[in-house]
Formats: sequence, C-alpha cells, structure tokens
Amino acid sequence: MIEIVNNQRKIKFDKKNFQKFAEKAAPEIEETENKSFTIAFVSDKKMRELNFQYREKDKTTDVLSFPFEPDEFDFSEEETLGDIIISAEQAARQAEENNLTFEVEVKQLILHGILHLCGYDHETDDGEMNRRELELRDKLQIS
Repeated sequence: MIEIVNNQRKIKFDKKNFQKFAEKAAPEIEETENKSFTIAFVSDKKMRELNFQYREKDKTTDVLSFPFEPDEFDFSEEETLGDIIISAEQAARQAEENNLTFEVEVKQLILHGILHLCGYDHETDDGEMNRRELELRDKLQIS
C-alpha cells in the first residue's frame, strides 16, 4: 500500500496523480515488492526542521527518505519500506528552475525517494543509483 499525505497548504495539487504514479513506479523496482511506503508533502519550514534534525543541515531540501527500521517489538506482518518527505515549495522552485512542470519534478523526487528507501545511496555508490534512476525515468516516461 502506498499512502500520500499532504501536510502543507501553499502548493495546490491533486494527490491522486502522485498516487497513481507511485503505484505504477513501485512494481518497476523489485525491492518494493509486497512493501508499503508513505509519501508526505510538507512546507519548506518543516523540511528545514527535518533536515537539521536528521542531517544537521540548516536549510530546506527537496526530498528526504526515512527507511523503516523495525525494533524488537515490531510484530507487524506488513513490510514497510519507510517514508518519503517532499517539500512542495522546493519542488515548485526546482520545477521552474529546470523548465519542468511541478508534476514531473515531483515524480522525479518520488522515484529518487523510493530508490533511497530501497537502499540506494548516490553519495557512496559510484553512480549506481543515478544510473538506475535515469533508467527508470526513461521506462516510466518522466524527464
């Protein structure tokens, strides 16, 4: 199951479009099989707080991924990948800067976030995540 949550008010969009995209993208990434995740849209202010709290960077960012880490008391049967947090305001700015629609920019961020939840890390993997992301963008027709 993929859940979309909109916790911001500045950027208006239809959650259903991103729900459909995530449901189409997930099966293309084998690590997501039979797993759920959540995508939450937040404000720049909230994203800045999260980025500082978890990465010690005092600025907003476009997307953060929080892979699920079960504890010793987790007896749930459903496997959860984790949460993807997207700053809707930052996504809108980036879309404008990159001559993309807001929808395309967010789809790219969702895909990027899913790959992070699956264990990819562009900061340490010698380009593996970037290659996989570009391949999936092409396959899913987002650019």
